[in-house]
Amino acid sequence: MAKATLTMDDLLASAGENIKQLTVGEMVTGCILSVRKHEVLVDLGAQGIGYVPRREVGFSRQLNIGDEVTASIVDTELDNGYSLLSLRKAAKDRGWEEVSAKMDRSETIEVSPYDANRGGLLVEYEGVRGFLPVSQLSAEHYPRVGSADKDEILQRLNALVGQSMKVRILDCDRKANKLIFSEKEAIKDGLAERFEKLKIGDTVTGVVTGVVDFGVFVNVEGIEGLIHISEISWERVNNPNDYVKIGQSVEAKIISIDKERLSLSMKQLTKDPWLDEVEAFQPSAEVEGTVTRITPFGAFVQISPAVEALVHISELGGGNDVDPEKVFTLNERKQFVILEVDKENRKISLTLAGKKKNKS
Repeated sequence: MAKATLTMDDLLASAGENIKQLTVGEMVTGCILSVRKHEVLVDLGAQGIGYVPRREVGFSRQLNIGDEVTASIVDTELDNGYSLLSLRKAAKDRGWEEVSAKMDRSETIEVSPYDANRGGLLVEYEGVRGFLPVSQLSAEHYPRVGSADKDEILQRLNALVGQSMKVRILDCDRKANKLIFSEKEAIKDGLAERFEKLKIGDTVTGVVTGVVDFGVFVNVEGIEGLIHISEISWERVNNPNDYVKIGQSVEAKIISIDKERLSLSMKQLTKDPWLDEVEAFQPSAEVEGTVTRITPFGAFVQISPAVEALVHISELGGGNDVDPEKVFTLNERKQFVILEVDKENRKISLTLAGKKKNKS
């Protein structure tokens, strides 16, 4: 029996059955045939020629003839018979796989933010763009500013653009195109070890990272510390900026430790001058003082640099209906008589000098 003769059409049809057809979205690998001003052509072997618009690869490395590249199929057949390819999409697809694996393994990675807004830092990793929120910055980089000044926050964040930062991936959702980084998570393990070495009463050195109305934030080797306004100085502090500046190195005593922050005191590293100055005051003695505060229940009077005393409303006559603001003027100096010195509770009570004399 004679063998069947295969025609050219039969051979082409047979070859076509063995060649996998390209589909939109799949990844292909090929070698660069040519690099022109507005296009890059890629040899896909039996699957034909791929076409990459030159503007589409501007983000990528320098491309040379003969280089092997991986691309994503955007269109299987253009008018010229080529397949439209995207190197950017391929890189992004691989990037999503990479960031997902990094998150699953809780790996620490290194990134450099490329831009900032008031909410945080914009970061690109493995071709995927993500976000590092302000709330996820470490104590070293968190922009502590007074009165939540948005312009100052942005200025502080802009200073971090281009800096190398260690982060972990907090959330990765390819469908939602959501990638969130955290610097706090990346340093958490190291912080836990440092916390274990600290104890209440220790003296630590830190760098001031923020000065706000209620106190001073300090970075102590990556751990955030807060010096409350009442712990800055033994004297009354009205403005923390008068005592420290951002970037200044300060020493402080640990007075409390919680899971994420240290409570610190600068004043407790020095002797309380009140204890010395109060020895000069005895009950019934007459003193001169300056009215520093007027409240509904009386007035506070500075009788020495470190000692402040109270003239209670009950000492002003007329019962509790009297208005201290009609009796005193802020910053005026008056004569007073000491009624009581309570060293244990750090309190001194006064009355008006004239009133005491009239009583006697």
